[in-house]
Amino acid sequence: MKLQTNQELKLAYDFVQYTNQNIFLTGKAGTGKTTFLKSLKEQSPKRMVVVAPTGVAAINAGGVTIHSFFQVSFGPQIPHDPGIPRSPGVQANGGVAAGIKRFSKEKINIIRSLDLLVIDEISMVRADLLDAIDEVLRRFKNRSKPFGGLQLLMIGDLQQLSPIVKDEEWEILKSYYDTAYFFSSRALKQSGFVPIELKEIFRQSDQEFINLLNKVRENCIDTATIHALNERYIPNFQPDDDEGYITLTTHNYQAQQINEARLNKLSAKAHTFYAEVDGDFPEYAYPAARELILKTGAQVMFVKNDSSYEKRYYNGKIGKVVRIGEDFITVQCPGEEESIAVSREEWQNTKYSLNETNKEIDEIIVGRFEQFPLKTAWAITIHKSQGLTFDKAIIDARQSFAHGQVYVALSRCKTLGGMVLRTPIETYSVKSDDTVLGFIHDAGAHQPNQHQLDEAQKAYQVMLLNELFDFKYLYNQAGYIIKLWNDHKEQVMGTLFDNLVLMLSPVQNEMIGVAGKFSIQMERLMQNSTDVEANPQMQERVKKAAGYFSEKLHSLAEQPVNKSSFETDNKVIRKSIANAVDKLAKEIAIKKACLETLKNGFNLKPYLEARAKASVEESGHGRPHRETADLSNLEYPDFYKQLRTWRNDKADALNVTLSRVISQKTMVDIANILPATRQELKAIKGMGGTKLQQFGKEILTMTIAFRKTKGMEIPFDADKEIHRAALDTKEISLEMFKNGMSVSDIAKERSLAASTIETHLSFFVGTGELDIFDVVKHEKIAAIEKCIRENSGSMTSEIKAALGDDYSYGEIRMVLNYLNQVKRAGER
Repeated sequence: MKLQTNQELKLAYDFVQYTNQNIFLTGKAGTGKTTFLKSLKEQSPKRMVVVAPTGVAAINAGGVTIHSFFQVSFGPQIPHDPGIPRSPGVQANGGVAAGIKRFSKEKINIIRSLDLLVIDEISMVRADLLDAIDEVLRRFKNRSKPFGGLQLLMIGDLQQLSPIVKDEEWEILKSYYDTAYFFSSRALKQSGFVPIELKEIFRQSDQEFINLLNKVRENCIDTATIHALNERYIPNFQPDDDEGYITLTTHNYQAQQINEARLNKLSAKAHTFYAEVDGDFPEYAYPAARELILKTGAQVMFVKNDSSYEKRYYNGKIGKVVRIGEDFITVQCPGEEESIAVSREEWQNTKYSLNETNKEIDEIIVGRFEQFPLKTAWAITIHKSQGLTFDKAIIDARQSFAHGQVYVALSRCKTLGGMVLRTPIETYSVKSDDTVLGFIHDAGAHQPNQHQLDEAQKAYQVMLLNELFDFKYLYNQAGYIIKLWNDHKEQVMGTLFDNLVLMLSPVQNEMIGVAGKFSIQMERLMQNSTDVEANPQMQERVKKAAGYFSEKLHSLAEQPVNKSSFETDNKVIRKSIANAVDKLAKEIAIKKACLETLKNGFNLKPYLEARAKASVEESGHGRPHRETADLSNLEYPDFYKQLRTWRNDKADALNVTLSRVISQKTMVDIANILPATRQELKAIKGMGGTKLQQFGKEILTMTIAFRKTKGMEIPFDADKEIHRAALDTKEISLEMFKNGMSVSDIAKERSLAASTIETHLSFFVGTGELDIFDVVKHEKIAAIEKCIRENSGSMTSEIKAALGDDYSYGEIRMVLNYLNQVKRAGER
């Protein structure tokens, strides 16, 4: 099967390749949907990931499950208004509630760089799950567009497997959706899609059989159809073991009973082969049996295509085990002369990873499953036969319970003559869904043609160019950062604000205004053209526009952001501004890379490659850094840097935030003033009390040392100033008193009231560190003590009034503290 020789396949490929339209690729069983996907992965230049609703489907499609890639839970997904960000709601255990999951940086970059999301087996995907995908994509790509502006390729046949929705789940979802099918998705209804039906059947070549299958599929069964099918009803049909028939049942227990009974009837020795599982390969995704039990004579089915160049078998081929060895199993298939020596095969579980070197999306093998690609195959369920092809099959569909089940069973057969019915087909056994039939009919009526492809291709190219030459986001993001700055201007410093303010007007006039005129020119030039790449006039305008806007982007946006700096010790503010600048820098980087590719004209493939790589590369701008602010407005910027380094180290050592050491504003004041005494340092806002006692000595040591290097004046007794900087104010008074200074002298030198000094000293009298008789005269102590005893329980002011003006409050407090200290000592 080649894309070039099949009209629908080529149309589907071209819609994927050259447009941004969502596509629903459907078709009857055997029309090559799986083969198309494989070819697309090999040929398309678009960056894509492939997801599927189940583990086995994901392994078969060479992708990952929807739930694992988008980190969605398995329960009902309540749709959310995309215009209102969902609150994360951090739970007590650190997890994130309300449907929001934390994504790794690598996963985010992969999503941001995607052009195409392929969803295989879309018929099994519920509407709410598709809307959950939409919400994730909006978060990390474009919030205003369905699926973040990403193109979807949805592959599947609604007449085959249906979405599973439990009654209790539908009770929740029915308020939001008309049906559980993917086409009821809110996001899909908003974005729309192009339906393409593959019509050429590769599995069957018998036109009579194909017509019968079509009538079953489309619920157009009449008496003639039932009669033709039931001609294949053969009562009590018992084929010879060598004929290679497989029975298709509706329920798993039926298939299991048949396989176990037939295997037990064989007299040969049973052999058990254990799968080798390495790395991450979840059990629900096992593509073959973990424990494979076989006997010589067992009928088996291959569950994988032959990976060797010989291509001796395919998934679904039936044969019989004729020999069992330690490292091989020999299988003889009906109608073939040569037997097949089967070795173990390997299945790989992959995940998507971003290549840091070339920024491409790599498929990384995270787990391997190795086993013989065989299973006992006297019987298999219809559900598990999905995608398989059988030469000979016995179909038992009398207990058909699901939509499309009879059609799936019948369509597994290559020919009508290779099919035998265990029980007659009844009309009631062929279950169909009127909603599905209506949807399929409507989709079939809107199959696109070449003209629509041409228009979609042109619209896609014009959209890409309009997006590139739209510079409003640069302007708006710069304005947002300016607002952030104004909201917190007392806590930030640097050149970022001024540079962005100066940037706004030139960006508005020389970029946004000019781009508006270019957009009008582009629409005029494209009126009678179907392709930008093939329009010489358009290509010439694109080249000139790329040159003009590249220079303007560099001079008016990139350079101002490059030269900008900011600093704040508020972690929340720093993160908000840094994130906003990151987004601005990222936008500049993406536009710069895309404009570079247009200097030689517009070509879709290199353009998409450049855009994808730029979206994941680190821009290098806007990172929150402690040494980014411009310091030219400071009196002593060199000392500020020294002080900042000291503060950073101190915060790390104490395991506290920067502002818990000293604030940025305080550092600026210190760097401007360079305090040389304890009093000067204490006078700076933010350096009083505990801060002075904690860090005063270290800061004064630095300021005085810096003053020396600059030849500036320093205190006569600098060492004493540094020493006192680390002392509590009371301790300084005590030290000065012990050095022989009187209370009045201390008060004069420290510019404090004498009563304050007395209060300082009374504290140390109470602790026993200072002898009261060194501070207060003996006769005064006796008089005060006597008055206190005579006026027991009185307030200090009453005792002062009784003693008169010759006694100070400080002296009374000293005696009170002294008596309390003596009392405590006696009690001990």
